[in-house]
Amino acid sequence: MPSILSQPGTTPPAASPKAPLLSVRNLCLEFHKDGKVLSAVENVSFDIAAGETLCLVGESGSGKSVTALSIAQLLPAPPARYPSGEILLNGRDVLRMSKTELRQIRGGVVSYVFQEPSASLNPVFPVGRQILESLHLHRPDAAKDGEVIRLLKLVGIPAPDSRLKDYPHQMSGGMQQRVMIAMALASQPKLLIADEPTTALDVTIQAQIIELLRELKQRLGMSILLITHNLGIVSDIADRVAVMYAGQMVESGPANELLTRPLHPYTRALMNSVPQLGSNADRLTAIGGNVPQLGAFPSGCRFHPRCPKAQPECSRQEPEWKEVELGRWGGASPGGPGGAPPPGGGAGGGERAGVDHHYPPR
Repeated sequence: MPSILSQPGTTPPAASPKAPLLSVRNLCLEFHKDGKVLSAVENVSFDIAAGETLCLVGESGSGKSVTALSIAQLLPAPPARYPSGEILLNGRDVLRMSKTELRQIRGGVVSYVFQEPSASLNPVFPVGRQILESLHLHRPDAAKDGEVIRLLKLVGIPAPDSRLKDYPHQMSGGMQQRVMIAMALASQPKLLIADEPTTALDVTIQAQIIELLRELKQRLGMSILLITHNLGIVSDIADRVAVMYAGQMVESGPANELLTRPLHPYTRALMNSVPQLGSNADRLTAIGGNVPQLGAFPSGCRFHPRCPKAQPECSRQEPEWKEVELGRWGGASPGGPGGAPPPGGGAGGGERAGVDHHYPPR
């Protein structure tokens, strides 16, 4: 089933009678601090079907990571609080689960790969022991060195039997991230959430990690939620893309269509910021300004202070969330999907705004 986004009172048509593996519905997240209530996520909704990859894209501070952490309730409460919404995992609402039930889904159904493997791995234990600990928790019958070696081989680590006793500092950043992926796969999850898994890696290793995730998805049949601020890494792995800004969804659709013809000005700006090989530009294209801080979200369309196509009504009227095309959802506003996309090449043109220069489609 394709990912479907909605606002309260909106009922998108179902693409398949089969229920999705994950269904987030109108999720709202607040942080309570010093007597203040700071809204971090508002009415975020998306589905992920079994075997599907959804890429959640946006700048740092858009709310991507806290949305992902909410799926297994990994945010401490307080200060986090969910005033409304649902997170349905296999039809069960995670927000209403007991602590015992949450322990069962954490790792058992949903596994995470975070962006800094050197910070996630324990520096005082060999990597083999750390993977073995995950096996003891979720698959005790398989908690043997042979299974650890199989997992390390699965993620492409050479000579895995000799790597069991290596400590994290004896491995490169790319190898550490492969260990983190092996640890996440040890529990045989149905959903793998990869939060900026390539941020700390160079471009060559980034491509290898993305290729590894793509191959593992095809081989194991699991679903993937990939979180990134860089649209340039999603073209080779995503089935669908959802774009997030200032705690809200701004656009979603099939990956090929969204990358070929982004509709929202923010999505176009992200596409234009992808470096292009062979470009004669003296400077990279950047999005002016910054993502607004919690508690300081502007009225109307939240992107309007930074939007080159903003019109007076953009600051007064919040975009209406609707299906602007078949399978594509976004906020219709004068400068948004309701406006005309830019003509010819570049973001919104017939190309993928230079994305294929880095990761050509397969």
